[in-house]
Amino acid sequence: MFGLVDDLGIDLGTANIVVYARGRGIVLREPSVVAIDKATKKTLAVGEEARLMLGRTPGSIVAERPMRDGVIAHYSVTRDMLAHLLQRICGRRAKLFRPLVVVSIPTKATGVERRAALDATVAAGARKAFWIEEPMAAAIGAGLPIAMAGGNMIVDIGGGTTDIAVISLGGIVTSDALRLGGNRLDEFIARHIKRVYNLAIGERTSEEIKITIGSAYPLDSEVSREVRGRDLVSGLPKTVTVNSAEVREALAEPVAQIVERVKNVLERTPPELGADIIERGITLTGGVALLVGLDKLLELETGIPVHIADDPMTSVAIGTGQALEELDALRTTMSLEQVPAE
Repeated sequence: MFGLVDDLGIDLGTANIVVYARGRGIVLREPSVVAIDKATKKTLAVGEEARLMLGRTPGSIVAERPMRDGVIAHYSVTRDMLAHLLQRICGRRAKLFRPLVVVSIPTKATGVERRAALDATVAAGARKAFWIEEPMAAAIGAGLPIAMAGGNMIVDIGGGTTDIAVISLGGIVTSDALRLGGNRLDEFIARHIKRVYNLAIGERTSEEIKITIGSAYPLDSEVSREVRGRDLVSGLPKTVTVNSAEVREALAEPVAQIVERVKNVLERTPPELGADIIERGITLTGGVALLVGLDKLLELETGIPVHIADDPMTSVAIGTGQALEELDALRTTMSLEQVPAE
């Protein structure tokens, strides 16, 4: 499909997988969802095709997300998903000319979790695999001058994790992370709808609510939308109208946790770097950076300008791919080289 084999940077996210090919940019963006036949364990669909099956499969098929909180929850399913995507990107020559791959890993991932990601990548068809911390990749992808002596603050809020870091001279000075991201926001919305309206909604519906009317800061004009689900009392399909104010209230708790962690990192930042951050501002990346008003709320709470990256959903993948060009210089950040067994 895509031609010759390239070295690849992969943002192995909880919600989406984004792949950057050296010299060509972003070549693939798919939801991290796999549909599997329960009886044969065969992979039936990967990506968007599998996402459309969420909550709509018969008993013989299960559609699931093999990534949880930014790390691998189901090793074999993740391996098969990566193998399928690498085959799409590299074509038939992938088996003969295996690509070198850099994978982004959350800051607080354990050694075992990092090793699992590298092993799965190699088992899926990579020649070698390296890892890079997500906030570092996000900062590179957002175009921040991380190699210079000056403070750069990045807040990467993905589907499963929030990674916060202050970077200077090519290294992370101080950082924090919490296993909370877009998927947890969806859960809070579904929980609110269930509690207030006695209505059960699926994962896709709660995500659509977040995208269409979700916000972190009061809107100039509140909006509403119809929500369809199953009435928990009668068991029948039901439609209710939900407004943006109540969705914002439902999201208040997890958003407050993110804001608090950002403040904690600022408190631990050396004064000179803190002065740089006041001048340069905080950069937001990740899908949740697009939540309406989140940048305004962070700016109000910290007193520091907040900027959203040009393409927040692909910043990590772009940075991961661009790190391929600086592989030797960034060996201290991208460690744990993995070579497949002979």
